[in-house]
Amino acid sequence: MPDSLTAFELLLDIDQRCRLLAAGPVAEPAAAHTWSGIGFRIGEQCFVAPMGEIAEILHEPRFTLLPGVKPWVRGVANLRGQLLPIMDLCGFFGVELSTLRKQRRVLVLEYDDIFVGLQVDEVLGMQHFAQTDLDTQPSVSPGLPFAPYVQGRFAAGHDWWVFSPFALAQASEFRAVAV
Repeated sequence: MPDSLTAFELLLDIDQRCRLLAAGPVAEPAAAHTWSGIGFRIGEQCFVAPMGEIAEILHEPRFTLLPGVKPWVRGVANLRGQLLPIMDLCGFFGVELSTLRKQRRVLVLEYDDIFVGLQVDEVLGMQHFAQTDLDTQPSVSPGLPFAPYVQGRFAAGHDWWVFSPFALAQASEFRAVAV
């Protein structure tokens, strides 16, 4: 390489060599066969919500209690100038809320006219499963309170119930918050 190359010509040469040595585009078929969601825990049960059904994950915000509402309605919080009702999913499902406050999180749900925070015991991060491992006809006992909102199950070490916040938002018992 001659010493008389300008800085610009040197950069062009480096660019051309990098392009020649670069690997081809990353194959996407593996990603097409992967199901991803947000993992969370309510009591001892592990759930995973589809990525498109959770708008945001928050630490438990400060909230104001509301009179005349069901016990599982925790209150209302101010989220960047917008009122966010906080619903305790453990209370809604009749499960005792974890005493470990540091692990609690709020999953923000935006669906049609519903903007609500779903308080859970713990968020377990993003979970990835092989699409072929999805059981869309899981045997969920009808007596389990979360059964109407389960759309499948992954068995990866333990059961991960596919929970649909959108299905929950459509439920009349979830919308009926007044006592």
